[in-house]
Amino acid sequence: MKFPQPIPVRDLAERFQAQLIGDASLSATGINEIHKVEPGDVAFSDAPKYFQKTLDSAATVILLNAPAECPPGKAILVVEKPFEVYDTLIRDYRPFEPSTSPVSHRAQIHPTAIIEPGVVIAANVSIGAHCYIQANTYIGEYTTIGDHVTIGPNTTIGSDAFYFKKHPDGTYQKWRSGGRVIIEDQVDIGAGCTINKGVSGDTVIGAGSKLDCQIHIGHGVVVGKNCLMAAQVGIGGKTIIEDNVVLYGQVGIIQAVRIGKGAIVLAGAGVSKSLEGGKAYFGAPAEEMREKYKEIAATRQLPELLRKLGERARASRESGPSDENEK
Repeated sequence: MKFPQPIPVRDLAERFQAQLIGDASLSATGINEIHKVEPGDVAFSDAPKYFQKTLDSAATVILLNAPAECPPGKAILVVEKPFEVYDTLIRDYRPFEPSTSPVSHRAQIHPTAIIEPGVVIAANVSIGAHCYIQANTYIGEYTTIGDHVTIGPNTTIGSDAFYFKKHPDGTYQKWRSGGRVIIEDQVDIGAGCTINKGVSGDTVIGAGSKLDCQIHIGHGVVVGKNCLMAAQVGIGGKTIIEDNVVLYGQVGIIQAVRIGKGAIVLAGAGVSKSLEGGKAYFGAPAEEMREKYKEIAATRQLPELLRKLGERARASRESGPSDENEK
């Protein structure tokens, strides 16, 4: 998420009564999670074991709850509760605004777009030329939709990220979702899909990609160009799907992994780690298809192998001691 204008780090320190360490001349231009930060962004950590990872990231302004050595070209703001400051900044620049009409007067819709009855379009949405948004679909705030995009009925675009801060007492606090959904040109999305916006970054569906019905895309997922996904695929947050990937029905992918360009994942597979591009995968956990089929073939032979081993063991017992042993 980018701020409307840069915020001097001195102003942030003053507002949140923070100890300022490092370059006090810097300004913050945006805010983002650690896996998506860019130069100029604000990031945070409230666990000492993650301090160094945050300091080594591209973030320019780092919120910590204890002093640390500041790398050159960065600034640290030491505050009691970094998460609260982070969440406050997102709420300041992406304040909650419930829809009060089916189509917000602050939505920009190209005159060639077709919007069927029952569609709800929130504020700050942009819909490009020749789009077709079918009945009862919801398009959440700050969503950007390119040209020639088709979205099936009862689909939800831009729902809140499933992202919660866990407190020491075991309770959860919801983050304000300040990210967006960006749907590029020539994308087709089926009926009953759900695409979450990012926590503070963007969820992206690349140009030319085609999604079947009842697919879920988690927060901050980036789907490349010309990808194909069959029904009931589920993709965990922060995952990156490179170009020309094919995911068959009911593929499940955990969060924060990468699927390489041109990979094919067969139906029902469970992806628990990053996969190289240009290969086909199958199974749970998903592995390269040829190796997985060899493993399955070997497993099928186990009962017969065990039977033969059992017969040999029985024959050995029944034959008794050998003549050599008797001597």
